[in-house]
Amino acid sequence: MVLLVVVAIVGMLGAWLLPSTGDWHRAAHVHLAFALGVMPLIMGAMTHFIPVLTRTRAAPRSVEGYAGLAWLGGVLIVAFFMFALLDVVRSVAAFLALVAAGGLAVWQLMRAGEALGGAHPGLRWYVAALVCLAASLLAVLAMSVWPQQFLALKRFHLHLNLFGFVGLTAIGTLQVLLPTAVGHPDPQVSNRLRADLHFAFFGSVLIAGGAAWLSLLSWLGLLLWMIPLGRLMRAWFAGYRAEIFRWHGAVPLVAAALAGFFIALVAGGGHALGWLDSTGLAHLFVFSFLFPLVSGAAGQLLPLWLRPGQQTEWHTRARLRLTFASGTRAALFLGAGLLALAGFKWASWLALAALLSFALAVVSLLRLPR
Repeated sequence: MVLLVVVAIVGMLGAWLLPSTGDWHRAAHVHLAFALGVMPLIMGAMTHFIPVLTRTRAAPRSVEGYAGLAWLGGVLIVAFFMFALLDVVRSVAAFLALVAAGGLAVWQLMRAGEALGGAHPGLRWYVAALVCLAASLLAVLAMSVWPQQFLALKRFHLHLNLFGFVGLTAIGTLQVLLPTAVGHPDPQVSNRLRADLHFAFFGSVLIAGGAAWLSLLSWLGLLLWMIPLGRLMRAWFAGYRAEIFRWHGAVPLVAAALAGFFIALVAGGGHALGWLDSTGLAHLFVFSFLFPLVSGAAGQLLPLWLRPGQQTEWHTRARLRLTFASGTRAALFLGAGLLALAGFKWASWLALAALLSFALAVVSLLRLPR
């Protein structure tokens, strides 16, 4: 997991730097961040969380290998766009990631069957996220046999990945992660996760289908997503308001990620109407959602992955190191995304400054004796 966190940070930094190194295909730096960085990290995180959600043994090495298989697919797809390789490379990359997604989903369902008293409802969000990922990868494979629908399939792939795979995983995880970071449980989290999954899942599918074929569907999907997001924001604001607006700790970043996802959804509606351009929307999603999501979650979980087992004073100090001035980082991430959406290209420097400060904190932590 530690390696996957580092790879994700490097991938996001590389995606920021790549456009300045040459006239690369626009999709190259997008896939560098998502396919090479975020997708394997999410799969690795799922591998870590599923035994917790099902109260079963740790994942075997074979299951941990799915994240590596997805990473290999990410390497291939980045190379495909950077060097204009044959279409078969794109298909192989999608197939590798599809095998990883399918294998991980099957393992999760098997573990759910082993859970005494039933698995935590967060597991269903992970399975639904992997279903979205698999469907988006099937769309990539379909591009070679259905070329007349290439643009529609590309849009379907993009939106189902962003709002389905990443969105479902993130919102399902954050609902448990924030109360854990605060140290104060949310008694309604299980009920919310059970009640809201179908809104979020079908909302994601409708957004992707609308982006590809019928824009009205996107608006229906947006409205469906507003239901779980509205409930979650209301619960957090009522129960954790003081912690959200602190200067340090993982909570401000986790809350910023939720706010960024909400803003990205609303901005997506504006894009569907032609009010906002896709480049600004993509930067908003990355800067205001993805960056605080990864840095906030890693700030809370990386010490545990470095030293599994009983929590000690070392874990507390490590989290303080990783999440120092996180309130400032959260503000920079949100501000950078909104400014990028408004067309200010220099906004990316704000996001880079915040991400680099976290990357340096990770490096300093890794250099400490464990």
